[in-house]
Amino acid sequence: MGKSRNARRRPAAAEAVVERVDGGLAELIPDRDRARAWTLLIDGAPQSHVDLDDPAYLSFEYQRRLGHVIDLAAPPGRPVRAVHLGGGALTLARYVAATRPRSTQQVVERDAALVQLVRRELPLDPGARIRVRSTDARDGLAKVPEGWADLVIADVFSGTRTPAHLTSTEFLDDVRRALAPGGVYAANLADGPPLAHLRGQIATAADRFAELALVADPAVLRGKRFGNAVLVASDRPLPVAELTRGAASDPHPARVEHGKALTDFTGGAAPVTDLAAVASPAPPPSVFR
Repeated sequence: MGKSRNARRRPAAAEAVVERVDGGLAELIPDRDRARAWTLLIDGAPQSHVDLDDPAYLSFEYQRRLGHVIDLAAPPGRPVRAVHLGGGALTLARYVAATRPRSTQQVVERDAALVQLVRRELPLDPGARIRVRSTDARDGLAKVPEGWADLVIADVFSGTRTPAHLTSTEFLDDVRRALAPGGVYAANLADGPPLAHLRGQIATAADRFAELALVADPAVLRGKRFGNAVLVASDRPLPVAELTRGAASDPHPARVEHGKALTDFTGGAAPVTDLAAVASPAPPPSVFR
């Protein structure tokens, strides 16, 4: 997706790296079109794409959308303090470090074996201020000092599903505690028809944040297919116009919903509490074919 035909090709000797990690079978697949780029798969499901020569390059649709959120979280180039719940190949932490030098970041990734694999095969820039903790996302979030983060990004999947305890109002209370005033929360959500999970997550965020926006493929919003949606929340007004322009300019354009249209989209869904929370739905097998 979004690859240039004229990009440098990888040396022929590069081969896939396959290793068992805590979450399943990890594969690092070389990108044929970009010399030092790799795609991370866990049990066959694509998780991340990283270009070591160009960490500001975001290949996956949902990561591009999160990239727009990062770009708009503070004035261009200003360092931010970011918390990433879910690490994968550390793509978004690398993006922040490349686009906002001197940023300070914490990554919480439960899969310690995956962290070791990524650090070994896709090493971080030694100058990047990125600390990685191998623990549960909610436990790691609880260790973030109150009001520390300008940005909290949740991109946590156990296999192909977001764990239930990361979908509740109590979880968002933890997020709010970690955020500085005016800070931004963004979550990568996955759902398909009838979109009950997505509607519930919007209602949950609306119960805890004053301002919301949702970025997604129109076909996903219409319940035509399973896919990703990025939910953005804050206590301050969001840069909806700029976010809309960014999403519309992507190789696979997305729509931004906010305000009354987003409230109407929830269809009266109720906020989710810890007692009622369930994991996000598993995608149909056809998604990864």
